[in-house]
Amino acid sequence: MAHLVLEIQQLKQEVYAMWGLVLEQLQRSQRALHTPDSALVKEVSRQEKRINTRELKIERHCESIIALHTPVAIDLRFVLAVLKINTSLERVGDAAKAMAQFVRRFVLKGEEKFDPHLLAISRLDEMCREAITLLEMVRGAFEQEDSTLARRMFKEVKALADNNVQAHAALAAYIQDHPGRVQQALQILLLVRKLDRIGDEAKNIAEEIIFYLEAQVLRHQSGKHRGQ
Repeated sequence: MAHLVLEIQQLKQEVYAMWGLVLEQLQRSQRALHTPDSALVKEVSRQEKRINTRELKIERHCESIIALHTPVAIDLRFVLAVLKINTSLERVGDAAKAMAQFVRRFVLKGEEKFDPHLLAISRLDEMCREAITLLEMVRGAFEQEDSTLARRMFKEVKALADNNVQAHAALAAYIQDHPGRVQQALQILLLVRKLDRIGDEAKNIAEEIIFYLEAQVLRHQSGKHRGQ
């Protein structure tokens, strides 16, 4: 049992480290949108490799704990939750990388001048800040083992979803008025969708935290049952 406790603590530290890498990745990509810098974009690519490596390490550690220690009850739920949280964090990292790739393709190397007005009307910067806040909040719920804080996610994520809807409308109008910049606008639209997806991943993580702390499965349940 003592060995299992140590393994669980080590796994938690690995998840904390993964969370830190992903948040750094998202923050770097946000900075790259404002101050296009090829060195910053390259660092995002290098960080993506570190995130992928850590994802595999956490996955293998979870499998090892299950195989060697046969955890039960809350310990088993924790390991199963970490497997899904790990996947969600990796997907957030992918979204951040997509932002950096956009900067490299359209801002640094684009054949046509990038229209910075697209960033304003899409609220991309605001959505980035909201996504970072959500990830920090759900990380706090994980670290503090606080299911009440995790449940707050289901309300807080609405702002990100609302901005997604407004950005779609604004970009559709932009495309009508600027037919020569359709490609840029469509790429921004893809980034908006990826940022909205980060909100979904944050909700998924919150659900996993509640699952392992309370043995309650919230996926596919209505807001009423989630405590919204």
